[in-house]
Amino acid sequence: MTTVTPWMAIAYRELGVQTWPSGRSNPRITDYHAHTNIAGYDDKASWCSSFVNWSLRQAGIVGTNSALARSWLTWGDPLEEPVTGCIAVLSREDPTGWKGHVGFFLRTEDQAVFLLGGNQLNQVREHHYPIASLLAYRWPVNAPVAAT
Repeated sequence: MTTVTPWMAIAYRELGVQTWPSGRSNPRITDYHAHTNIAGYDDKASWCSSFVNWSLRQAGIVGTNSALARSWLTWGDPLEEPVTGCIAVLSREDPTGWKGHVGFFLRTEDQAVFLLGGNQLNQVREHHYPIASLLAYRWPVNAPVAAT
């Protein structure tokens, strides 16, 4: 594991946080939602963007404050090439629709992009997605881009 940003170190410490069974809710995920437009929601609401917002906030960086994954498309600075720890925004179902997924970029292999993120198979974990679903790579404004 290579952690090159403060927010990645924070995100890695959350590995294994997961949704709880029906009828119960993980309070940690409710905490992820706390600084988004779905504050107070339980772990059954989509939480990938809430996790990215929470991780950045712990590192002193203001995110989008939105639980919508595609809200990250206009946040920060665009990157032409990914850097470990950058925010990767993906489409879900329809590339022109509103649904998406967001997480921290780790690497690409073949036709897959690997992310560290929340709500990936209902937990904080590393997971891969089709690279064709990639919409953008974003980086915090004024944050130095670390070497990988």
